[in-house]
Amino acid sequence: SPPAPPGDLESVLTEGLMRNYIVRRLLQLLPVLLGISIVIFAVLRLIPGGFASGMLGIDATPELIAQVEARYGLDQPAVTQYLRWMSGVLHGDFGQSFRSGAAILPEMMTRFGVTAELTILAAVISWCIALPLGILAAVKRNTMADRVVRVAALLGVSVPGFALSILVILFLSLAFNYYPPLDYVGFFTDPGKNLEIMALPALILGASMSGSVMRMTRSSVLEIFRQDFIKTVRAKGASEWVTIVRHVLRNALIPIVTLVGMQIGSLLGGAVVIEQIFSLPGLGLMTLTGINNRDYPVVQGCVLFIAFIYVLVNLVVDILYAYIDPRISYD
Repeated sequence: SPPAPPGDLESVLTEGLMRNYIVRRLLQLLPVLLGISIVIFAVLRLIPGGFASGMLGIDATPELIAQVEARYGLDQPAVTQYLRWMSGVLHGDFGQSFRSGAAILPEMMTRFGVTAELTILAAVISWCIALPLGILAAVKRNTMADRVVRVAALLGVSVPGFALSILVILFLSLAFNYYPPLDYVGFFTDPGKNLEIMALPALILGASMSGSVMRMTRSSVLEIFRQDFIKTVRAKGASEWVTIVRHVLRNALIPIVTLVGMQIGSLLGGAVVIEQIFSLPGLGLMTLTGINNRDYPVVQGCVLFIAFIYVLVNLVVDILYAYIDPRISYD
């Protein structure tokens, strides 16, 4: 057969290197997740006050505690409990909740959908706020616009999300007699009602995220502006808009995408406080409830799933690097 054209050969080699890189990264997930599973399993057993005493409350006696532990297999050696749990996880079974008796995996997937929706909306809002203002601050460096953007970014970084949530709810209730809805409605059940419920927490999370993204955008764009090739682009007569969009922004995206990827990974792991404040039945609220109830299978499953999502998001971010900057290779 005739040899492949140079362009096709280069494409095949690039795809092969990318495929090998993804496989290596996925294999590296296994020891990470294994270590996390061991740590969370051990930490839960070290917390004072086990599940049995918490469930029995003031009626707890040594005999009743022993009966409850035997019922749920908590009287067995820790190694036996861990191996039994991991065997189920490897077969796609995260066990059942001690409290409700419901299967953990289906509920976890349902609640993750709520958290994913909140995260996506917050990320879109963050990008819409941070990128234009960060670029504006870099272009108008040391002007009034730059100072205003830097102050706004500093406020976004400094004010915690839960404090901003409480302040916004207080302001809306006093000024407009508006209170956020407490009964969650799924998007496919009633899109309008769902967006009404999710808009405020997503806006608050997006505003909190935008502070650090704004600062990163400003510093990255300023660094690219100092590069020699930007002077060449301008010398060729390119307009400021073309220079920023086609040359500056694309080269400045690597650290911005890294930061946003870390933020998205953290939020997908569960925006615990925001979900608690706005009564959103997400993954973070499920994890927090499991911790309060000493519901070991729920906490173990949620934390392991959160860790998997976080490292998977980081892998996606690393893969995006090659599409943003073709100079990056994975050989």
